[in-house]
Amino acid sequence: MRVIDHVIAGGSGSADGATGAVFDPNRGEVQAHVRLGTAADIDRAVTAAQAAQPGWAATNPQKRARVLFAFKQLVEANMDALAELLSSEHGKVIADAKGDIQRGLDVIEFACGVPHLLKGDYTQGAGPGIDVYSMRLPVGIGAGITPFNFPAMIPMWMFGVAIACGNAFILKPSERDPSVPVRLAELMLEAGAPEGILQVVHGDKTVVDAILDHPAIGAVSFVGSSDIAHYVYKRGVAAGKRVQAMGGAKNHGIVMPDADLDQVVADLAGAAFGSAGERCMALPVVVPVGEKTAVALREKLIPAIDALRVGVSTDADAHYGPVVNAQHKARVEGWIAKGVEEGAELVVDGRGFRLQGHERGFFIGPTLFDHVTPAMESYREEIFGPVLQIVRANDFESAVRLPSEHQYGNGVAIFTRNGHAAREFAARVNVGMVGINVPIPVPVAYHSFGGWKRSAFGDVNQHGEEGVRFWTKVKTITQRWPDGSVAGTQAEDGAAARTQDAFVIPTMG
Repeated sequence: MRVIDHVIAGGSGSADGATGAVFDPNRGEVQAHVRLGTAADIDRAVTAAQAAQPGWAATNPQKRARVLFAFKQLVEANMDALAELLSSEHGKVIADAKGDIQRGLDVIEFACGVPHLLKGDYTQGAGPGIDVYSMRLPVGIGAGITPFNFPAMIPMWMFGVAIACGNAFILKPSERDPSVPVRLAELMLEAGAPEGILQVVHGDKTVVDAILDHPAIGAVSFVGSSDIAHYVYKRGVAAGKRVQAMGGAKNHGIVMPDADLDQVVADLAGAAFGSAGERCMALPVVVPVGEKTAVALREKLIPAIDALRVGVSTDADAHYGPVVNAQHKARVEGWIAKGVEEGAELVVDGRGFRLQGHERGFFIGPTLFDHVTPAMESYREEIFGPVLQIVRANDFESAVRLPSEHQYGNGVAIFTRNGHAAREFAARVNVGMVGINVPIPVPVAYHSFGGWKRSAFGDVNQHGEEGVRFWTKVKTITQRWPDGSVAGTQAEDGAAARTQDAFVIPTMG
């Protein structure tokens, strides 16, 4: 059976190392094994990165950008094969897989323009004969720890900007769907990046801890659950690293009485159930404002959910495919049972879904709850599956409070025709990313991505200018070129010149 190995400059991992199973979610069968790394593998990757990074940093930014241009072209040329590979391990349908890759490429395109953002600041004449300027320099070696749900997009969000800024990068992808990250590293080499600039080391907590503890790794980016994000943040910062750790979410969609309900339902079908709900920017909670809105929305939602097609990842007509593995299926179905136990009304039950010919696949049908309350644990926690919960709000103020008071603060959306209500909501809601009639408010690549509260630890977001700031450090130079030798200023004993050349800037009085 195929073994998916590391991508480490100078050779792969030990042939007798431990491995993990990689499943075909459509059939529920093991299709490959992935090599699980050790701290020694991280040491070897760091050694290779240390050898390659100084030369890469010394390469002018335009040449680094040309490598990323070539990488982008290679990914586009291999789009179909990459999407099929991604779908075969994750389970998302081909259209979603291509979207996963394209959203990563959007950040690669942004990174191609990073030379403009690496320019420093300059002040001429900060004092007599004194100029001050700053340089934005790479941190050295960066690392990314990425989740299973976006095996192409999130790695590219991280390594694209990091590499463009002159860093070497070590990627620890999810061991559940590791093949696409490996292929991306191979394409980066083919594009012209030196060996050691982008490496992939698979593994579990052992490798994560080795990354967080290694003194030569200067910055770590993480995306995953909030508990692990908090752990990564604390341990990485304690080791002296710069850390951004993105956690879980429970995004709300506020539906005002004036909203176009047909459009809302169409948006919810994709935002709540697309990619089997395995997205941190999914919209798993809908909040109709007012009883009339709630009744009308529910009436339209039920037939729309019934019309959803669940199929294998290669089914072009399927709206979504299986979840990633049996453990995750059991977890999601456990949350459905918990909602019933807590007293929520189970309107549509997706448990027990079986796809003919793929009875062992990890499929869950679309699920709808109504009369969910903020006191329920199934509302407070992230389900991360094809489950939509209706939480009814009496008025606008209640609708603002629900996402604002939730432990997660990743994204939120409001559906309305009222510009004042939208503006008021966007200004007041305690959430990091807001959509106005946009169900999944993931910003474009030249803006930044990041939530609030337990959805993000660290104070610098991913990609955009925030990403450039994260993967670089600033050095500020204050320079003086004495002008005492200028004709007419030199006294016989040099005293006048020395007085004139005294180091004085305005803040020194």
